[in-house]
Amino acid sequence: MTETDGNPDGSAEANGLSKDERAELDRLRGEVTELRGKQSDLRPRHRFSWRTPVAVVLIVLGCVLAPLSVIGVWTANQVSDTNRYVANIEPLIHEPAIQNALTDKITVAITSRLDVSGRASEAADVLTSKGLPRVGTLLKTFAPTLAGAINSFVHNTVHKLVTGPRFANAWIQVNRAAHQTLVQALSGQGGAITVSNGQVTLDLAPFIAIVKDNLAQRGFTLVNSLPPIHPTIALFSSKTLVQAQTLYRVLNDLKIILPIATLVLIAAGVYIARGHRRALIGAGLGFAASMLVLGAALLVARGIYLNSVPNSVFPSDAAAAAFDTLVRFIKIALRALLVLGLVVAIAAFFTGPSVTAVRTRAAFVKGFDWIRARGERRGVSTGPAGRWTYAHRNALRLSAVGLAAIIFVFQGRPTAGSVIVLVIVLLVVLGLIELIGRPPAKPAEIASQT
Repeated sequence: MTETDGNPDGSAEANGLSKDERAELDRLRGEVTELRGKQSDLRPRHRFSWRTPVAVVLIVLGCVLAPLSVIGVWTANQVSDTNRYVANIEPLIHEPAIQNALTDKITVAITSRLDVSGRASEAADVLTSKGLPRVGTLLKTFAPTLAGAINSFVHNTVHKLVTGPRFANAWIQVNRAAHQTLVQALSGQGGAITVSNGQVTLDLAPFIAIVKDNLAQRGFTLVNSLPPIHPTIALFSSKTLVQAQTLYRVLNDLKIILPIATLVLIAAGVYIARGHRRALIGAGLGFAASMLVLGAALLVARGIYLNSVPNSVFPSDAAAAAFDTLVRFIKIALRALLVLGLVVAIAAFFTGPSVTAVRTRAAFVKGFDWIRARGERRGVSTGPAGRWTYAHRNALRLSAVGLAAIIFVFQGRPTAGSVIVLVIVLLVVLGLIELIGRPPAKPAEIASQT
């Protein structure tokens, strides 16, 4: 047996090491092992933290409340405020589908009560009894034609009125006067908007009066003999009204609380989170996603509404135009908030420590430095103002962002376009702050200038 075979460790002496060298080697190995053990003890241990799940729950709750906040604010602004309600309802009278539906309803309401065929038959019988049978027979023969001509005359007259400025002005006046009626209907207090045969109907009597007056002025005085006419047009089913009333009461009570609760929950979630920037990105994306959910819910509600109104009562194209017009402010608001959520998420990402964000910021800074250097070589310098701007650049940036936030909050009706314009203006202002800010000269630059 060799000396190497007798050494279970693969003897160091066989490798040319003495006993002292082998002892030193063993000592070094022991120190390495000890250092590795200490290093493993110093590694951070991932313990369970309550902050992350609580932050997630708060942000999710805020995003869930966001669509309800939009609907609540719409309810307050568009239903409870007369001027906004009129601004919302006014475009309906210019929709061809609505104009055609009103024309048909009003025409039928008048011509069915005129009963031209019946009156012609009665006149024919009178003529026959007076010894004029040929004239009576001739009148009976042409009664349908006469009725058709009168119906066509009334229809054309009504359509001209409905599409004209007089009817549009009357539409605004009637809806302004009837605004309280709508609020009463939603609050369950009754009003001229009534329930008939399971349908919520709107009385068209004010518009009938306009048509009768116009027909009489044009020489068709037969309409003066008509009794008061109160045709109705169905808006939605009474079941839908009950649901709308319930939703109206709840949202009317929470119209102020919901937006505040939404902002507080999201802000608290971002504040509590271990990584504020990452939480802000998630909150922005979640907020934008909640607006997409609201848009999908509007599509579902549109289908439910169209199915609740029979086509024979209210044409589907007119019902669709009515729904789209009434909810258009909700769509405008959700688009604006969707863009806002995306802008917040993108801004949070590009102010972070990721490689893409750092390189992007560095590229912009380098570009601004290049522009500033070329200007200074040509004698254009910001001087003391530039040095002051650079020294206070962080405060100026925060002020610009805060001012943009205030402008957005106090906009009357923010839209996606206005949000984009506001973001572009903000980026321009931040770029000017970076461009105008003149950093202090480096020692090498000072030495080269002396």
